[in-house]
Amino acid sequence: MSRDIEDSSENVLSDMSAARSEEDEAPASEPEEDEDAVWGAASAGERETGDESEDAPEPEHEEDDGTGIAVAPSLEHAAGELEIPDGYAVLEGDSDGSRRAVGIVVGRFNGAVTSQLLERALAELDVAGVRREAITVMVVPGAFELPLAATALAKTRRFACIVALGCVIRGDTPHFDYVAGEAASGLQLAALETGVPVSFGVLTLDRVEQADARIDKGAEAVRTALEMADVFAHLRAAASR
Repeated sequence: MSRDIEDSSENVLSDMSAARSEEDEAPASEPEEDEDAVWGAASAGERETGDESEDAPEPEHEEDDGTGIAVAPSLEHAAGELEIPDGYAVLEGDSDGSRRAVGIVVGRFNGAVTSQLLERALAELDVAGVRREAITVMVVPGAFELPLAATALAKTRRFACIVALGCVIRGDTPHFDYVAGEAASGLQLAALETGVPVSFGVLTLDRVEQADARIDKGAEAVRTALEMADVFAHLRAAASR
């Protein structure tokens, strides 16, 4: 019985070896071509050498950002105005500052940029009717110190609103992220803790060349602060009725 098993095992092993030898000697069969892949390759070739499809979207117009490198235009704001349905009570402020006292905190660091932000802010305050003697400018070392200064001004209760101006430029280290983030969250916290509107007029730039297109942020911060101060006045008036 054991001899029969051994014989059969040897036969099986020899048959498997012979089958492997036949497979190795047989010529490799040509892989079947995938018809879809062939047509896809042909289509790709046609796209490279032929005319472009009429339905293909045209590339966006690229502009030079002043560094000699073409960049695609970016849209930082959505077009259109806010629409509120009729029949609702609406509280909305105006940027009229004829009866307002305004505090400005401005960072000295990156002074070439912050000086222009301050200039635009003061010009906008003049347009809004804020008297020069009703404006206080508080200078701090940089953007990181803006929240503390804004909080201190707001706690005096002498100002209807605070305008914060500064500039942070990205460098080779994470310093930018810490300063910009803390400035933004700190200024928001100053407003929340004191109830006095604090507007964010801090430029956060990758390169100093980007400042020129954004210098009007100083005037925008003034309009934002005055509007918030006005709407808060309307809110207090409505609550007292």
